[in-house]
Amino acid sequence: MRESGHPITSTYHSRAQARLPMGIPQVVIVGRPNVGKSSLFNWLAGRRLAIVDDTAGVTRDRMTYLMCVDDRYFELVDTGGMGIDDVDNLTEDIEQQIDTALESADVVLFVVDTRAGLVPLDQEVAKRLRYVDVPTLCVANKTDADSLDNQADEFYRLGRGKLVRVSAKENRGRQELLDLIVERLPPEGAGQERPQETTMKVAIVGRRNTGKSTFVNTLAQAERMITSEVPGTTRDSVDVRFELDGKSFLAIDTPGLRRRKSITTDIDFYSTHRAQRSIRRADVVFLFFDATQQISKVDKQLGDYIAQQYKPCVFVVNKWDMLAASTPTERWVKYLRDTFRTMWHVPIAFVTGQTGKNVKALLNHGQMLFKQSLERVATADLNKLVRAALEKNPPPLESNRRPKVYYATQVGTQPPTIVLFCNEPRLFKPPYQRYLLGVFRDHLPYGEVPIKLYLRRSEQSEASDADDAVDSQRAPHE
Repeated sequence: MRESGHPITSTYHSRAQARLPMGIPQVVIVGRPNVGKSSLFNWLAGRRLAIVDDTAGVTRDRMTYLMCVDDRYFELVDTGGMGIDDVDNLTEDIEQQIDTALESADVVLFVVDTRAGLVPLDQEVAKRLRYVDVPTLCVANKTDADSLDNQADEFYRLGRGKLVRVSAKENRGRQELLDLIVERLPPEGAGQERPQETTMKVAIVGRRNTGKSTFVNTLAQAERMITSEVPGTTRDSVDVRFELDGKSFLAIDTPGLRRRKSITTDIDFYSTHRAQRSIRRADVVFLFFDATQQISKVDKQLGDYIAQQYKPCVFVVNKWDMLAASTPTERWVKYLRDTFRTMWHVPIAFVTGQTGKNVKALLNHGQMLFKQSLERVATADLNKLVRAALEKNPPPLESNRRPKVYYATQVGTQPPTIVLFCNEPRLFKPPYQRYLLGVFRDHLPYGEVPIKLYLRRSEQSEASDADDAVDSQRAPHE
């Protein structure tokens, strides 16, 4: 059911319930429009990152910033206002971004406005958060002075987490809020170590009629899915468990996606959202193509979405038996590489789902990608590699300043997440960042999976000398 022009989700799932992969913990800021979410985001980050404006709806997409407090890393996530009717008819997109953020949240900051007081829309937001099974803090923003503390007490009626009185404008209560956030983060390393027998979740995605359900049936060696030549038979995401060589897998068969302008019914609308959610909760994604068809705009959109979620992926060219005799694989490889230029690290498989040809090899490669995404590199080894990369190809001068890296560390897995502490992040232009990512892929044990790279300004930059080398002896500060 849709209300007020956007989907109202009746249930949310915590990471534990949905069994989402654990990477760096995420602290998600939510609330109705104009309660100061973006101001709070900038204030906690200590940088002006989000646009702050009195106009409701300025923040639409999620904005993320890596924080380090008391040696704990987490991503701070800003979201759009809940319940807003967007003037550009982007309400559904904004709500989807909010739902995605809540689904991946480890801690939620429910922001309210002390000066405006409790309003009906605050209560609506509180209702939506009842289904979010993670620690929640009710942050009473704009509590600019002690005299307003009693006024903030009315938000206790919402019953959503401990009440914290702060003021981003007056710099009041920041350390208390940060301390409470750190207390509520999951235990360090939670979800990072997985036992050998852990089930790997594989999302099977692609546009309609590419043979996804037939492929799942082959995996399960049973008719677990409805297969048909009529495009769009699968309208919900369905989990199918199976074993191969003693290893447990979970295949998530998803609805075939259509171009956005073709989404006209509620079934299509929710199929798209469920497919995207399947990608988010998967460990590895198999993006299916029909060997007899050209790559479409939908394929490109799916590739973009997978990349945005930093998911290990395999490009799967299905129905290859129809072309194997007449078309060399190199032609399709070049076609895919030319189409998905930012995903050049993604491996490519040629299979025939109906007969099972190359299916076992595909699953084995997916298992290898899963293991790569869980790899962690020692700090000393990472710094040695960064030092060598900088010496071999120094970053170009920018405004007569030499970009310098002082320290590198891996702070998370799934995806592997690397932070470079440097003198000035803006000096490292995208081409040089791509060079560093290429070096990481060539020399670290996760060459075929996405790598998340952060550049953070270090306090060492002010006292640094002219040496461009990585100083691995000094610990980072932020």
